[in-house]
Amino acid sequence: MAINSPNLYSFSSTDQLAPQLRQYILNCQEAGFQHHGSFRVAVSGGSLPKVLAKALLEEKGGTQVTFSKWNIFFADERAVPLTHEDSNYKVLKDELLDKIPSSLGKPTVHTIDVSQLDDTQELADTYEQAMVKTFAAKDSVKLPIFDLLLLGCGPDGHTCSLFPNHELLRETIGWVLPIEDSPKPPAQRITLSLPVVHAANKIAFIATGEGKRDVLREIFDTEAGAKLPCGLVNAGARDKVSWFADDAATQNVTHPRRSSL
Repeated sequence: MAINSPNLYSFSSTDQLAPQLRQYILNCQEAGFQHHGSFRVAVSGGSLPKVLAKALLEEKGGTQVTFSKWNIFFADERAVPLTHEDSNYKVLKDELLDKIPSSLGKPTVHTIDVSQLDDTQELADTYEQAMVKTFAAKDSVKLPIFDLLLLGCGPDGHTCSLFPNHELLRETIGWVLPIEDSPKPPAQRITLSLPVVHAANKIAFIATGEGKRDVLREIFDTEAGAKLPCGLVNAGARDKVSWFADDAATQNVTHPRRSSL
């Protein structure tokens, strides 16, 4: 394995993946608590929240999840009402947030301002200002540094709402960017920029199922895949990146795999 290359963990099933993902998240949580007394995390939608619920809500011994100290942002969000089926917030709410027992506390969740759905630039700017209040309340910072990003990987290699060959991949300054022409509906969204993704302390991709088999092989084993958004995250963040996948998704990947942290 190349020095400082991304970590690829592969498991026989999501039942095997979930406890390892839980431990990884708890490690990141504790690092955040030690550094600034809270856990600053950004999450994507799709199938990710269901895996997170499996990892975080099942009773386990040892270190507990302290949701009351979590600050949850969205790595991307669709310009739709929070009750809409396409809303990443709704997916997270239905799969995870509504199921958190009171004993674990309730996280602070930063949603989009739905009064600005008709103007994605305003939507992005307002969401960025919410991050400024969290990450730059005392001192100005060039980029927010999340304790952890929990991301998915699309079959085209996109992550957040950063799509292959899109002009947003060249953005170097903004934290939160508007997108009006997403190739995957809905077309109007906001997304974290690639520099913000690279700046995170830790980045975890969750990719499971045979539907991810071809794109994972491309990302890890080909020059073309290295230019896809997920490949750019691998290249820019290197060993800060950990992939949690199942054997169905990694069966054609030659990059070294591990089955435990």
